[in-house]
Amino acid sequence: MTQSKAAGSLQPIIIIGVLFFMFGFITWLNGALIPFLQLVCQLGEVEALLIAFSFYIAYVVMALPMARVLIWSGYKNAMSIGLGLIALGCALFIPAALSQQFGVFLLAQFVVGSGLTLLQTASNPYLVRVGPEQSAAARISLMGILNKSAGVLAPLVFTWLVLQDLGHITAESLALLDETQRQQQLEMLSLQLITPYAGIAVAILLLAVALRFSALPDLPAEPAPVNTGTGDASVWQHRHLVLGVITLFCYVGVEVIAGDTIGLLGSALKVPGATTLTSYTLAFMVLGYSLGLLLVPRLLSQRQALAISAGLGLVLSLAILLSDAGSTAISALLWGWAGIPLLPDPVSLVALLGLANALVWPAVWPLALAGLGSLTPKGSALLIMGIAGGAVLPLVYGALSEQTGPVSAYIVLLPCYAMILYYALHGSKPKHIAVKR
Repeated sequence: MTQSKAAGSLQPIIIIGVLFFMFGFITWLNGALIPFLQLVCQLGEVEALLIAFSFYIAYVVMALPMARVLIWSGYKNAMSIGLGLIALGCALFIPAALSQQFGVFLLAQFVVGSGLTLLQTASNPYLVRVGPEQSAAARISLMGILNKSAGVLAPLVFTWLVLQDLGHITAESLALLDETQRQQQLEMLSLQLITPYAGIAVAILLLAVALRFSALPDLPAEPAPVNTGTGDASVWQHRHLVLGVITLFCYVGVEVIAGDTIGLLGSALKVPGATTLTSYTLAFMVLGYSLGLLLVPRLLSQRQALAISAGLGLVLSLAILLSDAGSTAISALLWGWAGIPLLPDPVSLVALLGLANALVWPAVWPLALAGLGSLTPKGSALLIMGIAGGAVLPLVYGALSEQTGPVSAYIVLLPCYAMILYYALHGSKPKHIAVKR
């Protein structure tokens, strides 16, 4: 089989699908890890959200260096190296748990985020290029189903492995103990992280080796972009890419807020099992990705799907701000028929944001990378840098939450969804920007 035929076969999609499932599991562990480490390390809300910050800030710090690694090593080797870095970061959770030092946890998160930066810098453009451009959103939606399905499982698996016998330890129960007893229980909680993260590190390292020796083909080099006579070829000349980076910054911010703050919101509203609430958000994202797979591009274009998602996000954000924290009417509508315990309405509405968020990522990537040619690796790196929204915007939410309350703080969502809507309607249309010499 020739390289071009291999690239168009099912095999690359299966291999990339495994990778998307894996880094979805790792990413959405944060939703359970944040309230857990808030308890173990005795953190305030903004401090707890530094766990997400240290993870997502790696996408800014490491994006361009990882783009150079991608150019130097090729797609396949870059993915394998990225997996190795993730395994190293997971291994660092062992000394972090033994020492109970919050700074070591943050370092481990940064290393994991660095590995995911390289993995996503390689895998997302690979997925766009491995088939027809007009169906790229559908392929990314398929990967999103795998990614977010892993995200549904991650908080449940985390809670089962880490809190199976220690779920009775809460901030309220710890407050009743003397200092010695409190430290003993916190140490017990922290040590519960060692076995799961050691197992994850070994599994990912084995996956890295398997990928290195797999039959996954490297894609051929792309043609150089057309010289327009307006200066040296530069990613900054492509307005739709630059606005795509801003859009992804906003999107990842709202995605992380929906997935990672729902546990904190649940804790504040005294919802039992707050470490599992991320699964609700991710379940709606799986539903959204499934709809995208069915509708795009058959009935909806990528731009139309993006506009609908942004509009739904605006409506839900307003509903959260207007919701009554004590009401369960929406929760009864969503979960009552299934026998699922009722949640306060703000929690259910935050979970529904998963539906609004699902189609944004798969729509923005092909729209932003359209027509970049050989600039695709650099364009991909810039888009990956947009993931910094997941580092910055949750901290904004945390600061607002401490000042105005956990429900009112969701006002930060409104300008973000407005930007996504603008990109869908206008910003995604290619327009060349002249660069002066």
